[in-house]
Amino acid sequence: MAVLRKIVVQDFRNISLAELSFSSNVNCISGGNGEGKTNLMDAIYYLSMTKSSFSSSDRYCFRHGTDSFSLSGTYRMKDIDSRFSIRVTSGGEKKLRKDEKLYGRVSDHVGEIPIVMVSPSDIALVSDSGEDRRRFLNLVLSQMDPEYLSAMQQYNKLLAQRNQLLKNGTVDISLLEIMDESLSYHADKIYATRKAFAEKLSPVASGYYGLLSGGREQVRVAYRSDLSSGPLSELLASNRQKDAVLGFTTSGIQRDDLVFLMDGHPIKRCGSQGQQKSFLVSLKFAQYELMKEDSGVPPILLLDDVFDKLDMDRTANLLSMVAGNEFGQIFITDSNKVRLSGIVDGITRDRAYFEASGGNFTEAEV
Repeated sequence: MAVLRKIVVQDFRNISLAELSFSSNVNCISGGNGEGKTNLMDAIYYLSMTKSSFSSSDRYCFRHGTDSFSLSGTYRMKDIDSRFSIRVTSGGEKKLRKDEKLYGRVSDHVGEIPIVMVSPSDIALVSDSGEDRRRFLNLVLSQMDPEYLSAMQQYNKLLAQRNQLLKNGTVDISLLEIMDESLSYHADKIYATRKAFAEKLSPVASGYYGLLSGGREQVRVAYRSDLSSGPLSELLASNRQKDAVLGFTTSGIQRDDLVFLMDGHPIKRCGSQGQQKSFLVSLKFAQYELMKEDSGVPPILLLDDVFDKLDMDRTANLLSMVAGNEFGQIFITDSNKVRLSGIVDGITRDRAYFEASGGNFTEAEV
């Protein structure tokens, strides 16, 4: 498994410069709101995914007044230390290196350091549009399957070209047919991968929710896709006239969605804040388990402010889950230092504590 031994962060969000060494087990970061706890977690996430957990654009990652940021991490991987570094400029240049060797493509790095992040922003998976849930699927499956990531990149490129062709007004049918064939080829891979993942995800998430909530409610994850009714090639052909009138592609995997249910009803409508939070934690823990099963090694687990909106019973259940399932390296943030240390000290003695203040971090005595 990959263990982050050391990180250096420069000009990332509110962090001017930080150099920290971590425990291989549990690492705790405490501090008030806006002091940099979540930004440090996002820096760790960025080193795995080459993008922020909170934004699809890098422009929000630059510290105010700077035009570049850099991150580097030393990881213990299969008894060997490897160093990964990434530098991003405001002009859009992004260079990623492993042991000083430049990657040909940044996307080739995704999946090398598996990671799962649980944060308050996950509520968007329940409350916002299907775009957030598709992004969740893409972030998970891109780590597990390089062919999926490649198929998504090709599909999105072709979809943009098709939509531009439709917007031009005069549609070249022969060109559209060629595009549709290519789109369908990549869509088949994406659909099959998403469908298989959702079928595995639902019972595992349900099991974790039962542990977390004490079995009070039943939850389920369902996958919806246009391709459930037939191949994309047929859907595109039947909707070609409508697409030409509207000027965009009206069917395809870009419309896929996950449906989250509690006792047969949408969680968004019937779940309390605590129930929704519990479900989202269960969903991410299920993601963790499936990624661990796929790669054979536990991902790095980032728990950002997870105790918010959970009652004491659910918090205790959550911690028993972390302590009892052979998790790998864990990072936890909380604004309450006393609560955090009281919880973590009951799990393990192999831990490190850090205090965040104004983008600076101080290791605390334990």
